[in-house]
Amino acid sequence: MSKPKIAIVVGSTRAARFADVPTQWIAKIAKAHADINVEIVDLRDWPLPFFDEVASSAWAPSQNEMAQRWQKKVAEFDGFIFTAAEYNHAPTGVLKNAIDYAANEWNKKPAGFVGYGSVGGARAVEQLRLIAVELQMAPVKSAVHIAWGDFLAVRQGEKKLEDFEHLNQAATALVNDIAWWAKVLKAARAADAIKGEAEAA
Repeated sequence: MSKPKIAIVVGSTRAARFADVPTQWIAKIAKAHADINVEIVDLRDWPLPFFDEVASSAWAPSQNEMAQRWQKKVAEFDGFIFTAAEYNHAPTGVLKNAIDYAANEWNKKPAGFVGYGSVGGARAVEQLRLIAVELQMAPVKSAVHIAWGDFLAVRQGEKKLEDFEHLNQAATALVNDIAWWAKVLKAARAADAIKGEAEAA
């Protein structure tokens, strides 16, 4: 079986976003893991309209061409790490919208989070965990929370994320969890597919 493919989803599209910093940092750590392949998926490259379908794609095919392309992209992956900025105690609207534009493509795959901002993006991440469960994902326990003091030090150029050992440890734990669950769930999905084909024959 091929290595699981993990997407690092950049959850902010603002021109002045901080997201590129944690994205590149976590991507470097993830790419060093021998058991997974990693790709950065930037929502700037996926200009989805505000959700305007008759129903979730779990119940009716999406009509929007960009949405169809997005769903195919999501389906390529075996697990996800989301960068999560916190806006008003919540994840960004653009990330929630992108999540809503797919459905079955998220199912039975692990999800992890790199939060930043006030209280390390913890409130945004907590909401994303609930969303992930609704989409039948497997949110992993380990997460990265870049607290306000660390965030400011990096934002102002005084430090780099890799200078903080507690963040490096959290990132390594997150990647290890994602890799393990991605491998296990990929095998389980493959077994289900084989069983389904046999039953249909």
